[in-house]
Amino acid sequence: MPQASPVAIDKTGTPDDRALRPAAELAGQSAKPYPNDSPAYRAARTALLTEEIELRRHIERVAKQRRALPMGGEALAYDFLDEQGATVRLGDMFGRHDTLITYFWMYGPERERPCPMCTSLLGSLDIPAVDLEQRVALAVIGRSPVARQLAFARERGWRNLKFYQCVGDEFPRDYRGLAPDGSEWPSLDVWKEQGGKVRHFWAGESGESADPGEDAHGAPDPTPLWTILDLTPDGRGTDWYPKLKYQS
Repeated sequence: MPQASPVAIDKTGTPDDRALRPAAELAGQSAKPYPNDSPAYRAARTALLTEEIELRRHIERVAKQRRALPMGGEALAYDFLDEQGATVRLGDMFGRHDTLITYFWMYGPERERPCPMCTSLLGSLDIPAVDLEQRVALAVIGRSPVARQLAFARERGWRNLKFYQCVGDEFPRDYRGLAPDGSEWPSLDVWKEQGGKVRHFWAGESGESADPGEDAHGAPDPTPLWTILDLTPDGRGTDWYPKLKYQS
């Protein structure tokens, strides 16, 4: 099999674009026909592969730019309740790590059941949470009592995620989980602890940037549900969303 030429790697582990071979060249080398492929299909698939290689490179460039962000603002001393009912703050959620990822889910006390999309994302994180927590701390924050959050988690078979309850609504209001009209929105945030201070590093902010005919979503999309459906002929569809329960 032909070997790709060496690629320069910068100190962040991201390929140096100046040393990369043209995507079309790599696609032409990598594309191999499957049984009964037509020439038209293979040509279209190779053209798509070129774009996929370019997309992969763009994702790496964006990740490098994200890692280079300066630290954001220092978090206030918000109170939360942990699964034992103890009062904790964001700094207590880091454990042995200096990086914390929080997800604020739409499961306020006024909701009979949590948001299906939040549920889909959290379900996809529960098993790999064990792996993620080798590198970072991971916490799920909601406005409902922790016992209520845990009851739903156990109903879904989740075992690895850690849940916390907001004490008051100051935190979700400040970090875009609770709108002035009382409606809830999911919020994925990354925090860094430096010198005993908790600083906001990154949050998904693409909610108001959807293009015509599209739902707002991040890039790359953190929800595997949509990422996998994007591989299919019909994609995400225009009017389908996950549910908490399906008829068998």
